[in-house]
Amino acid sequence: MSNSVKTDDVIFNFFKQICDEKDDQKCVELGNNWIKAMETNLSNMESNLDEKDKVKHKEDIQNNRNHLNSLKGKDSSEWREYATKCMVEIMDNKV
Repeated sequence: MSNSVKTDDVIFNFFKQICDEKDDQKCVELGNNWIKAMETNLSNMESNLDEKDKVKHKEDIQNNRNHLNSLKGKDSSEWREYATKCMVEIMDNKV
């Protein structure tokens, strides 16, 4: 059995933290921190692509940016609902 931390487990636990947060302001802050982290990851991945791959993945990159932009401005109940859906999706895709 592997002791390594799986990415899905980290993401699941982060979304669980959003769902479990009782303070609405902190819940929104956690959600906004998620957006910032994903935007940073997306920018880092994009900067590591060569020009050919940037063109190839341009639509996927834009779709990810659009998704992140759609999350901005969510209130705590919307973040909890989104986080719950993400957790369910992670569980549904566990091997």
